[in-house]
Amino acid sequence: MTRTTRAIAAFVAATLTTGAAIAQCPEGPDIEARLDILLDEVRAAPSEREARLIGQRLWSLWATAPDAHAQDLLDEGMARRAAFDLRGALIAFDALVAYCPDYAEGYNQRAFANFIRSDFEAALPDLDRAIALQPRHVAALAGRGLTLISLGRVAEGQAAIRDALVFNPWLTERRFLTLPTHAAPDGTEL
Repeated sequence: MTRTTRAIAAFVAATLTTGAAIAQCPEGPDIEARLDILLDEVRAAPSEREARLIGQRLWSLWATAPDAHAQDLLDEGMARRAAFDLRGALIAFDALVAYCPDYAEGYNQRAFANFIRSDFEAALPDLDRAIALQPRHVAALAGRGLTLISLGRVAEGQAAIRDALVFNPWLTERRFLTLPTHAAPDGTEL
C-alpha cells in the first residue's frame, strides 16, 4: 500500500468514526422536479453546445450528496479519480456507498473509476444499482452502454445508449451506435 493510499484509507476511516458518519445517511434532496425541467430543456436544445451546458446543470443535481459527510466522500473520490489515483478513489466511493446505499451517484462514480481501470465486470453492477435508484440518470445509462460494449455485449450496449438518448439526444455516446433508429435534433442519425 502506497503512502497516498494509506493516507486516503486513514482519511476515510477517520471520517467514518466521526459523529457525522455514525449517523445514518439522510435521504438526498428531491431533484425530480428540477430533473424534469432540465431533461425537457436538453431534449429541446437547439445545438450540441447548448445541450452540454444543460448537461452540466444535470451533473450538479446528481453530484449533490445527501449531507456534508457524503459530499466530502464524493468530492474526495472524484478528486482522486481525476488525479488517476483510482485505488484512492475506490476507497472513498466504497465508503460513500457504505454510508449512503440509496445515493445513486456513489455507485455511478465507483463504476466510472472501475471503468477507467478496465474492470468492466465490477462497473456493471454499480451502474445497474445507480439506474435502479435513479432511472433517468443519463450518465449511468450511457456508462452502462459503454461498459456493455467494452464487455463485447455490443447489441445490449447500444440498447442502453439508446435508453440514455431518450433523455438526452445530444449525448456524445450516440457515436457508438452502428444501427440508426432515429435522428438527433440536428439530423444526425442515431
